[in-house]
Amino acid sequence: MLKRWGSSTSKFALHCSAAALAVALAGCAVGPDYVRPEFKTPENYKEAEGWIAAQPNDAIDRDGWWKLFNDPVLDDLAAQLKVSNQNIAAAQAAYEQARAVVREQRAGLFPTLSLTGNATRADSGGSGSSRIVTDQNGGTSVIAGGDTIRNSFRASIGASWEPDVWGRLRRTLNNANASAQASAADLASATLSAQGELVTNYLSLRETDAEIELLKATLEGYERSLQIAKNRHSVGVAALSDVLSAQTQLYGTQADLAGMALQRDQLEHAIAVLLGKTPASFKLQPAAWNGVVPQVPLSLPSTLMQRRPDIAAAERQVAMANEQIGIQRSAYFPSLSLSASYGSSSQKVSDLFDASTLLWSIGASISQTLFDFGARGARMDQVQAAYNQSVATYRQTVLTAFQNVEDQLSGTRVLERQYGLRQQASEVADRNEQLMVNQYRAGQVAYSEVVTAQASALSSRRSLVQAALQRQTTAVALIQALGGGWSVEAD
Repeated sequence: MLKRWGSSTSKFALHCSAAALAVALAGCAVGPDYVRPEFKTPENYKEAEGWIAAQPNDAIDRDGWWKLFNDPVLDDLAAQLKVSNQNIAAAQAAYEQARAVVREQRAGLFPTLSLTGNATRADSGGSGSSRIVTDQNGGTSVIAGGDTIRNSFRASIGASWEPDVWGRLRRTLNNANASAQASAADLASATLSAQGELVTNYLSLRETDAEIELLKATLEGYERSLQIAKNRHSVGVAALSDVLSAQTQLYGTQADLAGMALQRDQLEHAIAVLLGKTPASFKLQPAAWNGVVPQVPLSLPSTLMQRRPDIAAAERQVAMANEQIGIQRSAYFPSLSLSASYGSSSQKVSDLFDASTLLWSIGASISQTLFDFGARGARMDQVQAAYNQSVATYRQTVLTAFQNVEDQLSGTRVLERQYGLRQQASEVADRNEQLMVNQYRAGQVAYSEVVTAQASALSSRRSLVQAALQRQTTAVALIQALGGGWSVEAD
């Protein structure tokens, strides 16, 4: 209903009353307060006996953990990754979208203001001669055959507000905040995953370079053995089978070298894609492999739930599900909306701001669903089940995280011992190979024994290099399982 504007005292009293009512109503919120699901963490890791304990000054930024491998080329590639990797870019965009949703939901807590204006010109119709008439306010009307063409102008400013009576809007905002935090954790997970994949591929490529150099050096020895077999055959002291065996071994190793070249190309292509580049535009020159295996200090198991971004994302999903319960529960209570407008209506633009033409209105509406055949109850059951599902997912994520850490700790310990044994085996195989070659030159053994010794020596050398890579990649997996990186040195 429109009314003429009254006294300033009445206006002030009206606004104060509406504000007081809204504040009083907004103090009530329905639904459960969020409590993080309980999870009993072990005091220590099962496989951590004899491990280095992390100290407070051991923590470094997650974006620098690969520096523990002491490789400048890797440092440069990792710096490019965060800028160019498309999976990280997608996760970053999702996070920005979630933050925008938070801003949108926060705006819903405040009134909405609108400004409107319109102008109309009406003709009641008729025929005959027309004439112009001037009224006492200076306005003009065109009278045609006894009918009038009138101008009308109106301008107003309005406001509408839905007070957060039962906490629905606040819970919607909390839901959006939790979603944004989950997106931030997803971004951290995507970044850590891409970094781990880059480091693993890079270390694998350098190990491939090492195997290629190993095969090249071995081929030189096989070529010398082939020449020895040919020389002995030419003077009649060795059978043709010795030459054929030497050739078979040489050609087979050359085929292995070609296969390693293919493996290197594929790793290089994978690194290029991780960096957001086409394989044709990217090249990594062969370089020495330092084989560094960093020592990774362990934090307490209780901190794992704080460090792992996937755990953080799962926990925020539980918080979102909890807020949905409150949102759905508010549907059992009435909703209230307030509105007000202030404006003017006149036949002349110049009179729009005249006090005599000012109009105002204020109103309130309340609505309540009385019966919906169980629809609200069904929605409550849905969100409660979704909450239970999110809690189970969260706990399973935590369990999987502890499994990952224990697996990598066990793997690190076993691979360290395995590497030592393979090192010993390689040294023994090298000595046996040299012994067999010398004895063959002296005519003391058959060439088949030389071939066996050489094959065993090459296999042992390659196994040693591969074991070193396994130790490195397990260190990478352990760092990822712990949710970030550490440095043994104090800051």
